[in-house]
Amino acid sequence: MFTSLKQHIKKYISFNDEDFSNIFDFFQHIPLKKKENLLLEGKICHANYFVVQGCLRLFFINEKGVEQTIQFAIENWWLSDYTSFEKQQPATFYLQAVEKSNVLALTYNKQEEMLQQFPQMERYFRLMHQRANAAAQFRIKGLYNLSGEERYHQFYKRYPEFVQRVPQYLLASFLGFTPEYLSEIRSKKLS
Repeated sequence: MFTSLKQHIKKYISFNDEDFSNIFDFFQHIPLKKKENLLLEGKICHANYFVVQGCLRLFFINEKGVEQTIQFAIENWWLSDYTSFEKQQPATFYLQAVEKSNVLALTYNKQEEMLQQFPQMERYFRLMHQRANAAAQFRIKGLYNLSGEERYHQFYKRYPEFVQRVPQYLLASFLGFTPEYLSEIRSKKLS
């Protein structure tokens, strides 16, 4: 269960096997069923989640009652409602398994404890947050700068694994248009 997390951490910082073993003691394995919620809006987000297997999504429900997906996470990605997690205040998002998944949860308190014992993990998390922030900036630029069709093609080119795994209605929500419009775009590509 911890092999993928160990390999992921080793890409950014180095530890010996004993340190890894001690680090893993801070995590809890959570198996999830398809569409199972890890977090509901209004509840406090108690953990940051590393995806070992599966796919998660972060979403909110807009004023019209429509679910708006803002982020996905597949294997070796982290996901949380970071404002709720960091401030330990009620969440403004939902966190849900898109498919059957296995995640490693690192609670707020365990993370603080781990960072005290293993300060080099601060670097790891800083690098993860920088990468996530860069991806969010790139996505926001695309929302302002590209047509819906261009956004789809750019996303498909960068993340083909999502297009194959994520249901069309969730992908459309993430890209900012209706499932019907996504069907039109995909049918153009096939013809």
